[in-house]
Amino acid sequence: MREDDKAGGYGAPVELTEGPFKGWLTWGDGRDPFETLVGPLVFRSEPDGTSRAAFLPEKKHLNGGGVIHGGALMSFADFALFGLAHDALAGAFAVTVTFNAEFVGAGAPGSVVEAQGRVVKQTKSLVFVQGVLMQGGAPILAFSGTLKKIKPPAAPAD
Repeated sequence: MREDDKAGGYGAPVELTEGPFKGWLTWGDGRDPFETLVGPLVFRSEPDGTSRAAFLPEKKHLNGGGVIHGGALMSFADFALFGLAHDALAGAFAVTVTFNAEFVGAGAPGSVVEAQGRVVKQTKSLVFVQGVLMQGGAPILAFSGTLKKIKPPAAPAD
C-alpha cells in the first residue's frame, strides 16, 4: 500500500480485513455507492509491480440465462481500470472518459472473476489501460479505457 493510501486522503482505498478478499483494497466501502451496490469489487498490487482486480459473482450479477450479466462485467471492468492504474494515478482523482469492451466468453456464478492488465501509456492528465477479465483460466471480456485525472469534486454537505 502506498503512503498516500495510508494517509486516508481523498479517494484512498480501504484494505479489507476479513472475508475471502482479506488484504485486498476497495473503494466500495460505502464511499462509492454504486461499487458498494454491485460489489464487493477489489484490487491489489502484486510484488512484481503488476496489479489485479477481482470479484466473486453472485446470483445478483446474473442475467436471465444464468450467466454473468454483461452490464456486471462492464461495471467490474470499469472498476478494474482504476485498480490496474492505481499506481499510475498516484492518489489523483480520475474519471473514465473512454471504455471499450469485447465479450469473448460467458462467466458463471460462484467462481472468482479476475482482471489482469496494464497501463499502456500515461501523460500528465490521461492514463490508458488495457485488460482482460478471466474466470477459471478462460478469458470472458477484453477491455480498454482512458482515465482522466481531474480536480476532486467538493465533498457533499452533511
